[in-house]
Amino acid sequence: MSDDGPWLDDEEMEAWMALVGVFTKLPAALDEQLRRDARLSHFEYGVLAALEQSEGHTNRMSDLAFLCNGSLSRLSHVARRLEDAGLIERFPSPTDGRATLARITEQGVHRLAKAAPGHVELVRRLVFDELDGQEIARLRTLSRRIVDRIEESSQ
Repeated sequence: MSDDGPWLDDEEMEAWMALVGVFTKLPAALDEQLRRDARLSHFEYGVLAALEQSEGHTNRMSDLAFLCNGSLSRLSHVARRLEDAGLIERFPSPTDGRATLARITEQGVHRLAKAAPGHVELVRRLVFDELDGQEIARLRTLSRRIVDRIEESSQ
């Protein structure tokens, strides 16, 4: 490699490779556990969790995509699968004819409740058990800063 580029120094490269490991291995581990225990992907779990926490267990599809850190297109494909499985229902907004709403069904609430304990246990074991309160706060701050930069660069 030549020295005339904006290369990462050794410390940056080590941090970068560690971060790459996290965002490669953590989603795979979460997906594996959720698929095994609840027949859900991590993204599907996130959609159900966001709807369960929404007022009236309902949200606009565009808002739901934002909450789940996904595109509307990706959410639409996932929503179709969740709807076919009886876990959510979609319908036109009664106040805005252009908007589509999604609502978690009782079956969806049940599937989410079944999935949550194992998911939380895995997240705790893989991420939080090795961190103290200050490290958790720092992780939150750093993660938010990175997400903010990503969102700013995509505008």
